[in-house]
Amino acid sequence: MENIVIRPEIALGDFLPIFIESTLVLVFGVGYAAVITLSKMGYFSKLWMPVGYLFWALQTYFLYDVSILIHSNNFTSKVLMVTMFAYLFIPHLYFYLITESDKRYEETE
Repeated sequence: MENIVIRPEIALGDFLPIFIESTLVLVFGVGYAAVITLSKMGYFSKLWMPVGYLFWALQTYFLYDVSILIHSNNFTSKVLMVTMFAYLFIPHLYFYLITESDKRYEETE
């Protein structure tokens, strides 16, 4: 006998909000990574970093709202939020690893 997965249907009226909010999750995510990385690299002033964190907060909000609109269960919503808090630190970790490896290789030359 086959196992059948039953998922809640998404209302036709919710398609456009889901599509727009999913797009905003991507846009704000790229904006967050770009602003934080470019300000740490010195291309932007450090005063731009709060704008990057605002992008992260907006991304987190829209991701949570999308999970509500698509009727995610509680476990999936919690995993998404934990992932967003991890994403808050990934650009910082990436920049730290790059600068430390540059220092190490500059010392050996």
